Amino acid sequence: MSEEQFDADQFLSRSVKEMSPDEQPREKLTRYGAGSLADAELLAILLRTGSRRMNVIQTSHALIDHFGGLRNLSKQNWQSVKVIPGIAKVKAITLEAMFELSRRIQIASMGERVSITSPNDAAAYFSPLLRDLHNEQFIVGFLNNSKQLVGYRQISSGGSTATIVEPAEVMRQAVLNNANSLLLVHNHPSGTAKESAADVKLTKRISGVAKEMGIPVDDHIIIAGDSFVSFRNKGLL
Repeated sequence: MSEEQFDADQFLSRSVKEMSPDEQPREKLTRYGAGSLADAELLAILLRTGSRRMNVIQTSHALIDHFGGLRNLSKQNWQSVKVIPGIAKVKAITLEAMFELSRRIQIASMGERVSITSPNDAAAYFSPLLRDLHNEQFIVGFLNNSKQLVGYRQISSGGSTATIVEPAEVMRQAVLNNANSLLLVHNHPSGTAKESAADVKLTKRISGVAKEMGIPVDDHIIIAGDSFVSFRNKGLL
């Protein structure tokens, strides 16, 4: 939908300055705390200003409504959110940065030393990074003898349905990062929580080479929206 197609007439109203203090997002937060604000009001504080046709709160509501909720809005890149009048490049970039920061906060909450001892641990760490992406990415996590994650590297990035991964590059990174074992992770942008034949074939190729080099693959996790698949749990490793 282009900016010209967006119907702003329905949002025409008074400015935020014309509202009572209890209706103004910044004043409301100051008096009652951030928990008292609706999603659109919190978003309005970040956007700061609206447009000639919509105040900042209406602009925030328009953004959330257009993308079908705050979660879907958080998945968008800055180019996508510019369809709403009043959202220029700087505001769009601010929003993308804010949502990315929220994902990193989720990861940081697990602490500096992250132990990956189960598929749930792996999904908890990598899901915020991968679940909202529109393209498929393949990541390799490096574990030490204590099963602590000492780092990870994106090996490849592809389209919406596939990405090309070379086992040789996976093992090169494993050696460079002094890994004792590996965790393979990739996402399914389609949200399909099921491994493909290609996924199984690739996993067998990588795990075969890894075993020969003495750096075994602990698991392969597929992130599919809010769900995940563990090759270890399914007996595929």
